Amino acid sequence: MTLRKESKGIMSGTTGITETSAAVALSGLYEISRILCSPIELGVMLVQVFATLENFLDMNACVCVLLGDGDRVERIVGSHGDPVISRDYFMSLPERVLGHIVTHKAPLVIPDITEDQTIGFRSKPAWAVNPKQVGLIGVPIPGRDGIIGILVVDCKAFSPDSPVVALNTRLLAMVGNLIGQTVRLHRLVERDRERLMGDLDRRTEVAKLSAPAESEMTDTRIVGESPAITAVMEKIRIVARSNATVLLRGESGTGKEVFARALHQFSPRSKAPFIKLNCAALPETVLESELFGHEKGAFTGAVTARKGRFELADSGTLFLDEIGEISASFQAKLLRVLQEGEFERVGGTRTLKVNVRIVAATNRDLEDAVTKGKFRADLYYRLSVIPVFLPSLRERPTDIPLLAQEFLDRFNHENGTELQIDPNGLSVLSGCYFPGNVRELENCIRRTATLSRGSVIGENDFACHSEGCLSSVLWQVGGAENALPCPPKEPLLLSLKEAPPPAVDMTVSARSEKEILEDAMEKAGWVQAKAARILGLTPRQVGYALRKNGIPIKKF
Repeated sequence: MTLRKESKGIMSGTTGITETSAAVALSGLYEISRILCSPIELGVMLVQVFATLENFLDMNACVCVLLGDGDRVERIVGSHGDPVISRDYFMSLPERVLGHIVTHKAPLVIPDITEDQTIGFRSKPAWAVNPKQVGLIGVPIPGRDGIIGILVVDCKAFSPDSPVVALNTRLLAMVGNLIGQTVRLHRLVERDRERLMGDLDRRTEVAKLSAPAESEMTDTRIVGESPAITAVMEKIRIVARSNATVLLRGESGTGKEVFARALHQFSPRSKAPFIKLNCAALPETVLESELFGHEKGAFTGAVTARKGRFELADSGTLFLDEIGEISASFQAKLLRVLQEGEFERVGGTRTLKVNVRIVAATNRDLEDAVTKGKFRADLYYRLSVIPVFLPSLRERPTDIPLLAQEFLDRFNHENGTELQIDPNGLSVLSGCYFPGNVRELENCIRRTATLSRGSVIGENDFACHSEGCLSSVLWQVGGAENALPCPPKEPLLLSLKEAPPPAVDMTVSARSEKEILEDAMEKAGWVQAKAARILGLTPRQVGYALRKNGIPIKKF
């Protein structure tokens, strides 16, 4: 490569290199290294390096190409400073320039591009120049595991055997090494930053999962003064002091998650995360990733590594709701974690160990599932170290007014209202069966409060007075799946709005019920609405009773 002027430092010519040339080259390296150590953005830094090179080399243009994974072009920075011009300049170069330097891991020196026979400058219209006008020097930018980029300088044509060209090639190779170290450092810093941001995001996720919202904090307060609920709370406080696995049993809607959070808050782990997961809400493959986490590339869509719920709950409590719904194959995977406290992420090989207290919950009859081979006996014994049976709402009827008032207070707080329930309204609630337990009671209060037209909720405001209590219909229909048994009322089915009386005559047969229905329908001219008034029921109830007893509707 020829040099701009002798006053620039390195002598031009082809005969030899003076001590001044070497000193100027050393000075240039010092200036470039000082720039590369400055705390500025990488692209701005490289442009400054090119500007410094221009003071020592008689160059036309310079471009640095950085490679990513799979030798993919990740970034292009040129001496022009404009990203668009830099990219166009690089795209105008023959593809073999990049390939030759990366493959051979050595400088590429072309004294005159018009005499080039291998790289392909002749086929590029942008490089159609006269002979002895343009030459090119390209050097690799080495990284720890290979070539991470190239540095290309085009300049005036030069003599192949010029010692000055050899000096300039070595100078560019040194600059390439310095750029390589700087790029590696920037990438390490960027990876550390991404890791720290990822840790911050995960800590935020843990905080969101473990620190309940205001409404959840309210839900954690267990309302009730009945002997049944008092006994359960006393057991929860005793159990919370240990690290034993707890299995919460009870019907759907009894508040198993609320009791699990209470157990966590009473325990020494109360300052650590409380993580929850509904096992029935996810398919097995997703459930495994949610609980154990996954490594990057473990499956389609796994673009980054992700911690599972076990890792997020480390030192805290993991609540597994609907544990009876997991598949047989996943039961074996969960058993190992419960036994050893060890697991691997999906797609990973590193064994992770965590200190997590397990609180599981189910409304299934696990004992029956074990005898039928649907649930592993060894997993059952691991989960049911301390079983806690939660009472249904009909086992604690004295708590219904307290719970109703609590739910109404929450509704008032959320909606800025001041609704109240009168004694007759509370009497209606106290007489209901509530097959959906506390959850159904809360829904009933919210629905009634939303539709209430006055400031006081009375007995006529409740849905069971207007045929809208669909959960009670479920309870009433004996043939419906999962329906609760419904004792008969005098003499027909129990009214949907009332609880079973203390003493029920169980001798009423299905035949007498059918006869009474037919008699009422005959008197009403087979009009269900009239028959309902005769029987003191609703048309919906009469319709269900007719279908249950197989009575066809006569038409006239």
